[in-house]
Amino acid sequence: MPQYEVERYELYIQRYRVEAADEVEAITRTYRGLADLVEGSLEFVEIDNDRGICVDEAIGLANELLKIGSIDYLDVVIPAIRSVRKVEEEETNG
Repeated sequence: MPQYEVERYELYIQRYRVEAADEVEAITRTYRGLADLVEGSLEFVEIDNDRGICVDEAIGLANELLKIGSIDYLDVVIPAIRSVRKVEEEETNG
């Protein structure tokens, strides 16, 4: 049976520490890459169903998923899926 790699959009949180005079400066310094990552703080939040493969670009796939009940309705995207690709045999054998 063939193998596939599926990339799924997921939301995580990550904490950072930064010296700043107030919240605005703290956020600004974090946006600018001046904050330090808090080790071990990565935490899964939820699957991101607001992003996905554009239905207009994969209408056949979207219709099949809808037909078998994997998705409830067709919207703008196939929820949470970034990509799906068949893995070539050489990739699975090392």
